[in-house]
Amino acid sequence: MEIRVRVVPNAKRVRMEREGDVLKVWVDAPARDGKANKRLVEIIAKAIGVKKSGIRIVRGEKSREKIIEVPDHAARRLSDRPAP
Repeated sequence: MEIRVRVVPNAKRVRMEREGDVLKVWVDAPARDGKANKRLVEIIAKAIGVKKSGIRIVRGEKSREKIIEVPDHAARRLSDRPAP
């Protein structure tokens, strides 16, 4: 399942919240050298209980607006769990 994500890099603390059909994720890593993307994948994988390899950035590798792909069985957990 594909999910629209808006990333806020360099946050003081990690958190996630829904804003309509977009998942807004604050990451505690800079938007340099792929660090924020790597941290985004770690945060989402932990929140839904899947391996990092199960999360894929489909579009927006160099943008704050991204489309990520997560396993169908785990996608609904994003709205049910707080951020790690």
